[in-house]
Amino acid sequence: MNYIYSFFISLYTFLMLLVSPFNKKAKLILEGRKHSFKKLAEGINKDDKVAWFHAASLGEFEQGRPLIEDFKRENPDYKILLTFFSSSGYEIRKNYDKADIVIYLPSDTKRNAKRFLKLAHPSYIFFIKYEFWYNFIKEAKQSGAKIFQVSLILRPNQYFFSSFGSWYRKQLKNFDYFFVQNNQTKDLLMSIGFENAKVTGDTRFDRVAQIGSEAKDFEKILEFCQNDKVVLMGSSWQKDEQIMKEAKGKTKSEFKLIIAPHEIHLSHIEQILSLFPNAIRYSEIEKTDYSNSQNKDNILVIDCIGILSSLYKYATLAYIGGGFGQGIHNILEAATFGKPILFGPNYKKFKEAIDLVERQGTFSFKDSDKLSELIDYLLSDSDYYKKSSDICLRYISENKGSCKRILSEIKNFEN
Repeated sequence: MNYIYSFFISLYTFLMLLVSPFNKKAKLILEGRKHSFKKLAEGINKDDKVAWFHAASLGEFEQGRPLIEDFKRENPDYKILLTFFSSSGYEIRKNYDKADIVIYLPSDTKRNAKRFLKLAHPSYIFFIKYEFWYNFIKEAKQSGAKIFQVSLILRPNQYFFSSFGSWYRKQLKNFDYFFVQNNQTKDLLMSIGFENAKVTGDTRFDRVAQIGSEAKDFEKILEFCQNDKVVLMGSSWQKDEQIMKEAKGKTKSEFKLIIAPHEIHLSHIEQILSLFPNAIRYSEIEKTDYSNSQNKDNILVIDCIGILSSLYKYATLAYIGGGFGQGIHNILEAATFGKPILFGPNYKKFKEAIDLVERQGTFSFKDSDKLSELIDYLLSDSDYYKKSSDICLRYISENKGSCKRILSEIKNFEN
């Protein structure tokens, strides 16, 4: 099985090389990996104490970010090594100032893993949420490093628990401890013989609480919103925007609309503007006196990245995109501001969404009729709105503290 795994890793890297002239993400990863070992050699000395955090992409980084920062505060003598698999994570956070070295993770070959661990020599390794790179994990274990999975969540249909999953289960033996999100994950691990697990919750709650307390101010956004009711669409896709277009024509309520799409490339922005021809682009409102604009539909399109998490504080309601595709995006960033949340039908893979639907802090819909009905109801009934808002705030408060619990357990592994 080791040979089969190595073959597919090599094949995947070769395919990336083939498509890189036509695929920006593949090109960025391959180009970035060329510099990884050099940055390691230049950034880490043989006597340095190192903690390595690995995030697949931007979402996992944001999930692990509060743990990185808390670890650094408690262990200022450690250098922080942060690695990414994807370009979306690395390119956005390559200048993250709480890490000493930020690089792409090299491809998971035995040779790369040996070289990487020799240069990095970490004492602690944290894989965030769900990352299992066979050669890196094996070499890390042999190096004597303490290896942890953080905010891990597993499901019964995953290959670890299948009849052919023995090779994958062996990988888990290399981990010193599993910090898991829920009891189901802990029970699944115990069912295959792993008792070194503890339910410590999801570090995302610590991160969104931090976001709520550090949210930036945007004068032009405030000028746009004034004291009016605002629906903010976060991480929207084309289907979300089409349904909102239909629902806006059916609602009885007056509200302003902010659209912050998941992808901000020109073709998507132009598609949104074709649906809402009188909308203003954020890049233009920055240079414009909104009070003199002709934006009769009161619609603003955010055509930049990096500000969405702070914008939820200006919203009355939040619509989270992705529910008509592979699954909804992060709802916790809106919940931390106490905003009732709306999303499409594909949310069942996300515990926080299920929890908040049951508690009536969030609401799912299948079509524009139901969406317009929900908007009208929440914007017209102040008591029900406040109840939903309080449910979201309480849910965030109840689930904070994961980082503190994890760092407390890690002290048991100190040499």
